Amino acid sequence: MRTRTTTATAAAALTAAVALLLTACGGGSDSDDSGKDEIAGADTGASASASASPSPSASEDGVDRPEIKLPKDIENVFEGGATGDAKKDAVLADNERRVNSIDEAIVVDAEKHPALEFYSKDDALMSAATYIKSFYDNNRSFSGKTRYYEREATFAKDGSATVTYCMDSTNTYPKDRKTGKVDRSVEASPNDYVFYNTRLEKNADGVWQTTSVSSTEAAERCM
Repeated sequence: MRTRTTTATAAAALTAAVALLLTACGGGSDSDDSGKDEIAGADTGASASASASPSPSASEDGVDRPEIKLPKDIENVFEGGATGDAKKDAVLADNERRVNSIDEAIVVDAEKHPALEFYSKDDALMSAATYIKSFYDNNRSFSGKTRYYEREATFAKDGSATVTYCMDSTNTYPKDRKTGKVDRSVEASPNDYVFYNTRLEKNADGVWQTTSVSSTEAAERCM
């Protein structure tokens, strides 16, 4: 029911999208307060009806990470446990956090989404911004459960990493941003199965940031 288009179509669109991230993703003063109250997780304060996303623990590596919170009607399931390789596990953990940071930027109206820029940079940040902006432009969000599976991490000689994985969004549904109404009449389609190939680099703080992303919708290998 939702796809993650990750290829930007024009430099102008990318510039506008990044500018959106640096200001507010739909959290401007012209927002209707009554509408926002109906959106789960719209308030990012202590009273928000959001629960901490099931992300990997941030305390294990000592990195000071921004908190990511998703509304209760959003469930991201990352299949596969620890690989037994500490380096691979660290890469997969930051890949998971990046996915959650994108969803947070889509579904939680806030002036800033620090986790998004914490886990993405370069082309990956721009394409994520373009994708996020499309939801706000269409007054849309989403609700439901998304599966991430067949996740694999490999390393290149230059020190970068590659993470490949599948996404199944057949159990997510469009949500009206103002009213909070979820449209469960939308049927699943092959496009809900997406294969991702991402490149990550470790920064000076020890965070594996995603730098580029390519995706294939209706991926047979993910069905």
